[in-house]
Amino acid sequence: MTSERTTLYRDKQNAKLMGVCSGIADYTGVNALWIRLGVLMLTFMTGGSTVPFYFIAGLLLNKKPSHLYVDKEEQKYWQRVRQSPQRTAREIRSRMRDIDRRLADVETYYVSSNPRLNAEIERLR
Repeated sequence: MTSERTTLYRDKQNAKLMGVCSGIADYTGVNALWIRLGVLMLTFMTGGSTVPFYFIAGLLLNKKPSHLYVDKEEQKYWQRVRQSPQRTAREIRSRMRDIDRRLADVETYYVSSNPRLNAEIERLR
């Protein structure tokens, strides 16, 4: 099952024409200006043959849901997931190991300074 956050959409909120370039920009994390310039250059280099593909994409792609991202940080996260899912998974595992290490440090600090708490924790294990 694919997540709606890993799907290519037309981005009508930031669109100039149909939202295809802004949708590609949202999907890849590249600035929409660069995508638009690339499409424009490609159009001139191919003698306009990209224009039908642009309109076909504009007709076939769904409109981006307004509730897709909570904030810019979540948008950047999903762009990283789409670019490299393995790297993102490694980053998450690394963060979780760091949180686990810090929690263990907090536990050690409180347990070592509180023998009654230490005894209670050992009893629960």
